[in-house]
Parts: sequence; C-alpha cells; structure tokens
Amino acid sequence: MNDTMWRCDQVRAGQLYNRMMFDTKEEAERFVRRMQQMEPDQVFSIEAVEASRVWN
Repeated sequence: MNDTMWRCDQVRAGQLYNRMMFDTKEEAERFVRRMQQMEPDQVFSIEAVEASRVWN
C-alpha cells in the first residue's frame, strides 16, 4: 500500500458534488480528463493525502 493517496474533488456551482480516491496521481489526472470532456461545467481538484488519514 502506498503512503500517499490522491483525492479528487468534483465541484458544481460551488458545492462538492463527488469525491473519489485514487492510488496514483496519474489515475486521478486520467479521471479528470475524461470527466472534463463529459461535464465541462464542473471544477476538479486533485490533492495528495496521507493514506493513514483515509484508512484507520
């Protein structure tokens, strides 16, 4: 297991719409690229988080 996970937040009209977790930054970026093509009105952010803060 990695020490870092990547959180991807999907925001619509200023409200959190969806939050996904990925094992790698590349997976998160690939997801964002696909979603931006389908839903260009949404804003995405990718942030590194410690895995210990996600899983107890």
